[in-house]
Amino acid sequence: MAEYKIYFKRSAVKDLKKISKGDLQRIINRIDLIKKDPRPPNCEKLSGQERCRVRQGNYRIAYSIQDNQFIIQVVKARHRSDA
Repeated sequence: MAEYKIYFKRSAVKDLKKISKGDLQRIINRIDLIKKDPRPPNCEKLSGQERCRVRQGNYRIAYSIQDNQFIIQVVKARHRSDA
């Protein structure tokens, strides 16, 4: 299986800048896993949108998948109380 390329929306970059270093590293590790398997078993498709979501601790990572171009675009990375 081909590895997907990861792109971040500007809003996702802003979200990531607000996260502590320890949590940020775990989120980045989770995103690296998504590159290899964009639809892991714990992935949830968001209703009414062409996006998926995975959890990493108290954070939720929302992203869209473009299978035809092997691209994943991270849309949000927010604490579950902010999502």
